[in-house]
Amino acid sequence: MSTLLDRVPLERITTEAREVHVGRTLATLIAGLLYLVGWVAARVFAVVWFGVAWSATAVKVGWEEARKPAGGG
Repeated sequence: MSTLLDRVPLERITTEAREVHVGRTLATLIAGLLYLVGWVAARVFAVVWFGVAWSATAVKVGWEEARKPAGGG
């Protein structure tokens, strides 16, 4: 087991861990979260807008059909 542990590059891991900047990482996570919120909002708005437009069109077509003369003209 000690031979396996001897192969772990502890110095490299320590060096790379010291290069991690908490502030930048946190800012990146916040930016990513805000981006995701905006992306989801745009998708939801697009779906809702299509639903509103479809419903309004259905009302318009129904209105036009109801206004036709009874003989189908």
